Amino acid sequence: MNTTSTNCYLLAIESSCDDTAAAILLNDKVLSNVVATQEIHEQYGGVVPELASRAHQQNIVPVVTAALRQANIDKNELNAIAFTSGPGLLGSLLVGTSFAKSLALGLNIPLIDVNHMQAHILAHFIDEEGYDKPTFPFLAMTISGGHTQIVRVDDYFRMSVIGETIDDAVGEAFDKSAKLLGLPYPGGPLIDQWAAKGNPKAFPFTKPRVDGLNFSFSGLKTQIMYFVQKQVQQNPDFVSQHLADVCASIQYTIVGILMDKLKKAVKQTGINQIAIGGGVSANKGIREALTQAEKNLGWKTFLPKFEYTTDNAGMIGIVGYLKYSQELKDKNNYIDTGIHAQSRLKL
Repeated sequence: MNTTSTNCYLLAIESSCDDTAAAILLNDKVLSNVVATQEIHEQYGGVVPELASRAHQQNIVPVVTAALRQANIDKNELNAIAFTSGPGLLGSLLVGTSFAKSLALGLNIPLIDVNHMQAHILAHFIDEEGYDKPTFPFLAMTISGGHTQIVRVDDYFRMSVIGETIDDAVGEAFDKSAKLLGLPYPGGPLIDQWAAKGNPKAFPFTKPRVDGLNFSFSGLKTQIMYFVQKQVQQNPDFVSQHLADVCASIQYTIVGILMDKLKKAVKQTGINQIAIGGGVSANKGIREALTQAEKNLGWKTFLPKFEYTTDNAGMIGIVGYLKYSQELKDKNNYIDTGIHAQSRLKL
């Protein structure tokens, strides 16, 4: 282990779903951030857990090797290893967990478990030129294929969920809507692309009524399904003729749902710093809505760099570094081989 300076070289590993990722950080700065995607799932229209875990086994050594090479350091220079312990697909998590444990034991360096959802939020604290960092307290909206939450963040590791989906996640709503339109998986980014060419008010959809700051998207998905079926019965070419307008209308509705809840959260908490994270935060419609809210409502918004929105190891690394730096006098607290993967893990 490198003990010649207070700098921390940290290897981070992310394997919660279908992307195998590794990053090297020097303190809070990302030196390399490598992601291997799994294209095999496209033919199935969604992630197949067993295939995902097998692909992780094939990818993890090459990905870690590439991250070390790009950062121009040797594994013996590492001070710590951070990895995603959950939430996520258990088989996928086990691959990353087992690899991280083995390497940490072999190098005799601290092992740091990271909550995937915390990482989406704390990705904003990566030292990246041109990107501001939020100050505490702030509100974080984590939006992805598996999660939709509004979180009050009072410190790095003091967070409380004040709103969440009661059924489907927003990313799933995008992907399932895209599938209804005949778009390939993952369809969310394709809806975003088509929406830019369409009229967002061409086909109005009803927003679900949900108490408090919680979300619901299952009813909206059903509404879109019946709408498409009805239109196609009347005109078999409806989707191809109106794809841009339908995508724009779907996106407009979903963004409206998210923004309505954020406005309510700001009013309830008095906090007007808003940070977004998760794969859906790459959506241009959401980013534009937040930019407009900053201008019109006086919010301070924080939009992450695109490479830190989808699942990546850079965000895992910043959490690992923050944990490590808070325990510099007692690093051995993190050498715990009893750490295990957890498919369900709360903030």
